[in-house]
Amino acid sequence: MLQNGAETYRVEDTMTRMAASLGFPGAHSYVTPTVIMFTTSRTEQPKLFRIAERTTDLQKVAEVNDISRRLSQRQITSAQARERLALVDDAAHAYPAWLQIVAAALAGGCFTIMFKGSFSDALPALLVSGLGYAAAAYLQRLVQIKFFAELTASSLIGLLSFLFVQAGIGVETDKIIIGSVMPLVPGLLITNAVRDLMAGHLISGLSKGAEAFLTAFAIGTGIGLVLSFVS
Repeated sequence: MLQNGAETYRVEDTMTRMAASLGFPGAHSYVTPTVIMFTTSRTEQPKLFRIAERTTDLQKVAEVNDISRRLSQRQITSAQARERLALVDDAAHAYPAWLQIVAAALAGGCFTIMFKGSFSDALPALLVSGLGYAAAAYLQRLVQIKFFAELTASSLIGLLSFLFVQAGIGVETDKIIIGSVMPLVPGLLITNAVRDLMAGHLISGLSKGAEAFLTAFAIGTGIGLVLSFVS
């Protein structure tokens, strides 16, 4: 769940509920965005699990929630729950990469219109947002540094938006840029940060908020660098 975009308080609640249903009512868990610590009792040494990779796949989060609910209600056994969790862990992303790129492209075009851009700006925004999202996804797999990938992708978005307008395909560069960067904006991260803070998980909430700020800073820096050179 933590690897696929769930809030930390939800992860803790799921773990303790599953442990209680298996006969460990005194289980304790402590979760941050990168570490899980869990123990079945106060006397047992806690076990630590490192979270190395994080992505967004709410389908997997929903499936784990369903397994936890069924286990708590005694609808499935622990062996069945373990088997289903292994299947969820091994499953590929709910949506293939090409579909994510198409969705990002459509979102970019729609956001351009929503921000009072013209339909002549929406078409280049479709292409720019799709290419920018694809570049971010590819670079993140290549270098494993999220902020560098977003900085480079936003720079590409700014450059392509400028070139499209210069070529007569599009009217307002700023509207194309604003719409195209929206698929890169860390909306889920910001939401989870606020929800964790409201649930009392201050460390997780602040760390996610800082990550969201750095992501937004990387996007703004990439756009600003390009515009400073071409203007």
